Amino acid sequence: MAGSPVIRPDEVLERFSRAAPTYAGEALLQRAMAWRLAQLSRRYSIRRGLWADLGSGTGHLAAALEVAHPGQQVIRLDGSAAMLNSHPYGTHTLRHDLSHGLPDWSEPPQLLASSFVLHWLPDPAQQLRRWVDALPKGGWLALAVPVAGSFPQWQHAARAANQTCTALSMPVREQLMAALPDGAVQRDECLSFTQNAGNPLRLLRPMSNIGASVTNGGQLSPGQWKAIFRAWPQADASTGFALTWRMWVLMVKR
Repeated sequence: MAGSPVIRPDEVLERFSRAAPTYAGEALLQRAMAWRLAQLSRRYSIRRGLWADLGSGTGHLAAALEVAHPGQQVIRLDGSAAMLNSHPYGTHTLRHDLSHGLPDWSEPPQLLASSFVLHWLPDPAQQLRRWVDALPKGGWLALAVPVAGSFPQWQHAARAANQTCTALSMPVREQLMAALPDGAVQRDECLSFTQNAGNPLRLLRPMSNIGASVTNGGQLSPGQWKAIFRAWPQADASTGFALTWRMWVLMVKR
C-alpha cells in the first residue's frame, strides 16, 4: 500500500523473541497448518538430504515433517535465538535472518518448507523466487502463507467505524504465483480458516501473544479501537464474533 509504514525486520524478530515462552501454546492455527503441510508433503517423492524449516519459530512445522517422514532430520532456521532455544535437545537449529536471504549451505536443500513466514519478509514475491531458485533440479518447496483477502470482518468493521484497518497487509496470491517458474507448481490451493470468540478483542489478542503484532497499517488510539469493536459484525448468537484467514498452500518442484 502506497505510503504505508515499512516493517522493520529487527522489530519483527524482537516481538517474536519476546513471545517465545508463550508461542507454542498460543499459535493454534500455525500448528494446524504445520501438520496439514507435513501431511501434504507425504504425497510426493521428496529426496532425503538437507531439509529446512524456514522461519521455524518453536518448530511446529519441522516436528510435523519429521513425524511424517521418519528418519529425516529437518533444520530449524530462525532469526530469533529465543525461539530456537525452545527447541528440544538434539534438534538441528540455525540462527539466520531470512530478510537477508538464505544461508550458504554446503549442499543444496532437497526441501525448503515454510509456514506463516513469507508475509513478514521484504518483497515476498522476490523472496519466494529466491527460495525456489536455491533448490536443485527435483527439489521441493512446501509453503503456507496468509494472503490478501484475510480478515474481511476486521476490514468491514474498520470501514463501518470510519477508521483505518491496521491489519498487516498480506501478499497478493496472484503476484506470488507470477514469481514462480512455469510448470513448477504441483499443488495450489487457497483455504479459509475462521476463528470465533465472544468478543473481537479475544480474536486479535492471540496475535500479540505470539509476537505477530507488528503492522504496516499504523496505530490506533483506545477510542478508535472501541469504535472498530462496536462495528465488528457478529457471526451468530452461538459463535459470537469471527475472524477469517485466507491461507495459500503450495507445493513446488524445481
